[in-house]
Amino acid sequence: MAKNCICKPAEIMVFACSGGGANVGQVSNQAALEITKEGKAKMCCLAGLGGHIPGIIEATKQAKKIIVVDGCPVSCAKKMVEHVGIDIDGYIVITEEGIEKTPGKFDFSDMEVGKIKALIEQKISE
Repeated sequence: MAKNCICKPAEIMVFACSGGGANVGQVSNQAALEITKEGKAKMCCLAGLGGHIPGIIEATKQAKKIIVVDGCPVSCAKKMVEHVGIDIDGYIVITEEGIEKTPGKFDFSDMEVGKIKALIEQKISE
């Protein structure tokens, strides 16, 4: 995959943890969703990679830039992308950005989402 490319939003894919068990997964998912709605990249189906869906894998391999956002250091999203042999161009772990994981709680702030969105945008422009 090309580094430092000037890519169209559809050529930039974001795979986000949606962590059903904690707030940081929800932050990851919401930030990726907002980036997609703003037309800056395309959020893609992480479960499709894990399920080995050929169309999703092929589309991901054709992307010019892959950004992965994990909620915590367990790194589920990163491992799923790597499992199908795809290189990652940008990687963010939310708990490493000063946002504490609260298992069993799903509340998050706009400020937290904004912080992660800014990091995704930075990875898009690198």
